Amino acid sequence: MKELTVDAAVENIEVVTDFVNCELEQLGCPLKAQTQIDIAIDELFGNIARYAYTPDIGKATVRFAVEDEPLSVVITFIDHGVPFNPLEQAAPDVHAAAEDRPIGGLGIFLVKKSMNLVEYTYKDGQNILKIKKNIG
Repeated sequence: MKELTVDAAVENIEVVTDFVNCELEQLGCPLKAQTQIDIAIDELFGNIARYAYTPDIGKATVRFAVEDEPLSVVITFIDHGVPFNPLEQAAPDVHAAAEDRPIGGLGIFLVKKSMNLVEYTYKDGQNILKIKKNIG
């Protein structure tokens, strides 16, 4: 398992994405899966950066692990911010016209649709959000 801890700030989305992509490239991850993972990082780390510690900035840890059978990557986002389970948000009405939909919720919807597993726990004062993507 590899781990990166950075300030939970929007400008660090790129740092987190680069960290994960370096590991994905070593695994020969297909481009489609890498793109889906990059979108998930943008959404999930972006939410931590924008909302977990507002108005302050705290730390966020990203863990990267590999599992076999099938080959998959597990990325875990950990912060000590305000408890928030994004999986409890109602799914957006994707059939409604864009101007009729409320802002928000589409990113988490896309993450849930594109990952093989998305789970959230709050434990010991930490938000722990784990995503898993099969790549093999």
